[in-house]
Amino acid sequence: MEENLMEDKKELNSEQIEKEQSLVSYLKNQFHQENVDLRTYSPLTLAYIGDAIYELIIRTLLVDEGNMQVNKLHRKATGLVKAEKQSQMIEILKPHFTEDEMQIYKRGRNAKSFTSAKNASITDYRRATGFEAVMGYLYLGGEYHRMIDLIKLGLRS
Repeated sequence: MEENLMEDKKELNSEQIEKEQSLVSYLKNQFHQENVDLRTYSPLTLAYIGDAIYELIIRTLLVDEGNMQVNKLHRKATGLVKAEKQSQMIEILKPHFTEDEMQIYKRGRNAKSFTSAKNASITDYRRATGFEAVMGYLYLGGEYHRMIDLIKLGLRS
């Protein structure tokens, strides 16, 4: 009987640990990947993952507004994730950035990308890349609250 209680307690502890782990930590743990110093990532790599996580957050917000046609969801999402909107957001967010976030933003903005903006000015595209780099940096660093707080602030524009 006591042995079963001890086993149940171990199971509860492992479940609690699993719940407390960040998504990224859990993912790395399950796939046996080592932690990498985020400062060693190129800004374009950070922007690559930042673009995806920002779009995921926007899609989540839109879906949570209620059920609607997918093409309407897509149009709304496109309006919020386009480079022009991200460029507007960055002007609101820059005064609120930490020193590290500002450094990541500048690295992303100044990175030489081999792709070009399809429907945006070069300035908007570069600012958006900086924004996405910051989102990637915060996501990979497990700073989800900070990332969401900045997105919320930027969406008020």
